[in-house]
Amino acid sequence: MGSHWITLIAIAVASNLDNAGVGIAYGVRRIRISWLANLVIAIISGLATWASGWLGRALVAYMPGRAAAWMGAVVMAAVGLWVMSEPWRSRRPSRPPRTVVARILRDPVTADFDGSQTISLLEALVLGVALAVNALVGGFDAGILQMGLVWVGAAVAVCSFLLLGLSAYVGRRYAAAWLGDKATYVAGVLLIVIALHQVW
Repeated sequence: MGSHWITLIAIAVASNLDNAGVGIAYGVRRIRISWLANLVIAIISGLATWASGWLGRALVAYMPGRAAAWMGAVVMAAVGLWVMSEPWRSRRPSRPPRTVVARILRDPVTADFDGSQTISLLEALVLGVALAVNALVGGFDAGILQMGLVWVGAAVAVCSFLLLGLSAYVGRRYAAAWLGDKATYVAGVLLIVIALHQVW
């Protein structure tokens, strides 16, 4: 039981470390996120986690327990490596992102569509979908591990709300832009650690 709580907390944190980078980017640029917009983003992350968890749970019903754990671990580790490689990939010359979500993930400031220096509720909906990508992976893994999906979804939502709000404050107050770069690597390492933990 204690191991499940550790995994739950790790999934909640890893699913939301992108929020830290986004929050710092907004804080440094003085872009305001109201508590209501932050709440909308958190709810989207929580719902994405819950929905993907049900998909993972449905798949595991047709697989032996050990095989399911390995599948979840492989998916989690692969995403962790992909996340860690993002800074390197972003430095390579490439075509402009084709979707709004891809543009936001590359440059969070683009979510402020009207340039008002405030994230509106409509902009929060789009930003929430972009930030929910990692939550989908964490929820899927939680479903495979047969964890309580309501608890996992709630933990991801709470962590999303806190990390985005606190990191925006840190960025605004201390202009600690360097934390945003490190958040990507920490998220990737955490996902890989979770993957190793569940098959160890």
